[in-house]
Amino acid sequence: MSLSARPARLSTTAADFEAQFAARLHWSAETDGAIEQRVADILADVRERGDAAVLEYTARFDGLTAGGMADLELTQADFKAAFDGLPSAQREALQAATRRVRSYHEAQKKAGGESWSYRDEDGTLLGQKVTPLDRVGIYVPGGKAAYPSSLIMNAVPAHVAGVQEIIMVVPTPVRGSVATGGSGAGTSARGERNDLVLAAAYVAGVTRAFTIGGAQAVAALAYGTATVPKVDKITGPGNAYVASAKKRVFGTVGIDMIAGPSEILVLADGSTPAEWVAMDLFSQAEHDELAQSILLCPDAAYIDAVQREIDRLLPGMPRAAIIAKSLNDRGALIHTRDMEEACAISNRIAPEHLEVSSSEPHRWEPLLRHAGAIFLGAYTSESLGDYCAGPNHVLPTSGTARFSSPLGVYDFQKRSSLIEVSQAGAQSLGAIAAEMAYGEGLQAHARAAEMRLQDVPPMRGAS
Repeated sequence: MSLSARPARLSTTAADFEAQFAARLHWSAETDGAIEQRVADILADVRERGDAAVLEYTARFDGLTAGGMADLELTQADFKAAFDGLPSAQREALQAATRRVRSYHEAQKKAGGESWSYRDEDGTLLGQKVTPLDRVGIYVPGGKAAYPSSLIMNAVPAHVAGVQEIIMVVPTPVRGSVATGGSGAGTSARGERNDLVLAAAYVAGVTRAFTIGGAQAVAALAYGTATVPKVDKITGPGNAYVASAKKRVFGTVGIDMIAGPSEILVLADGSTPAEWVAMDLFSQAEHDELAQSILLCPDAAYIDAVQREIDRLLPGMPRAAIIAKSLNDRGALIHTRDMEEACAISNRIAPEHLEVSSSEPHRWEPLLRHAGAIFLGAYTSESLGDYCAGPNHVLPTSGTARFSSPLGVYDFQKRSSLIEVSQAGAQSLGAIAAEMAYGEGLQAHARAAEMRLQDVPPMRGAS
C-alpha cells in the first residue's frame, strides 16, 4: 500500500479557522502516569544502590550486560581510535562543524558572559561575577539512532563557558526487537558503540563517558554513584523516560529544558522552489510521528505546488512512513491573507525552527518576536542549523520560545552579585535598609545596618 501525506489544509478566512488551528497545534506535555511511576522507582533505586542499579537497568532496558561499570565507561583512547578510524570526509565534517559551533559560542561568551563591576559616587562597588559550572552531564540520544550533532551542540558551549568536566551518557544503538523500559528501548543483542559519536566526543572535548541511557543515566548523573560523578547540571534531549527523569531531578541539579517533539514553521512568500519547502517540511517530520511541520503562505497556488512536491518526493524517502504520519496527524498548510498575518500567526505558534523562505527575509524579520531560531532566506535550510551553521540546535519547543532561549554558553555559567559598600555608602544605605527592615519587623537586619552608621541610633522598641 502506497503512503500519502496530506497535511491539514487551513485558511485564515474560514469561519472555523481558530478551532481547526487550535486542534492542530494541541500537544500535551503531560507524561504518561505509568512512565512517571516507573521513572520514580528507577531514580530511587539508583540513588540507593548506585552502580549496581545502573548495571541492572542497563542490562534490562538496553540489552547491554556488563561485568562492572568499567565495561560501560568509554575512554579518551576510545574517542581517539573512533576518530582516527573514520573516513577523512567525516573527520573533516566533524572538525568543521565543531569549529563553527565553537566560534559562535565564543562570540556569545564575549558579548555577554563576562564579569563586570563599577563604583558609584560614594565609592561603593557593585557588579557581577560570572563563573562556569564545575561539572555538567550531557545526555546524547542513542537508543534507535546516533546523534553526534547533539553531542557537539551540548559539549562545545559547556567547554567554551569554562566547564572543567563534561560527563557524557549515551545508550548504545540497539538491534533486534525493542522493549519498553527505562530508556524506551532494549534488545537481547549487545548494542554497538557508534564511532561518529565517539569521534565527536574526541573533537568536542568530552571528559568522561558511559554507555548508559534512560532514567537510570539521569539518576546516576544527578545523584552520583561510586563510578559516575555527580554533576551540577544535565542537558540534552531524550525520550519520555529521560524527560520525566530530568523533571524529577531538577532542584538537585539544574536542567536545560523539558523538550517536546521537534517543530518547523516555514513562512513563505512563494518565491522559493516548492520542492525545497516540501523537503524542509520533511526534515522535521522525519524525526518522529509527533513532530510538527507547518507552512504559512498567502499564495494558494504555491501551497498547491508544495503539496504536489510532497506527493512526488515522499515515496523516495527512507523514513517515508514516519514523515507521512507526522504530516497527516500534525502537519498543516495554512493559507493566510498576507505575509503580515502569517507573521502574526507565527508569533502565536512560537515555533522551535522558523524559516523565512522569502525574497525579502529582512523585511519580515522585525515582525517576528517568538522563535527558537530564525532562518532567513531561501538558501538557509533548517538542516544547516542542525549541524554546522554555528548557533545551537537545542531550542525551545511547544510554544516555549515565548519565554525560553536556545542552549548557549550562559546555560553553563552562573552569576554571583558583587557588593562592596564603602564607609560613606554605609551611611546612606544603612539608613534606608534599617527603615525598611523595621517596617518588615526584622530588627536584627535593621541593627546590623545601623551598627555601621557613624552615629548609631537607639534600637527601636528597646526599653
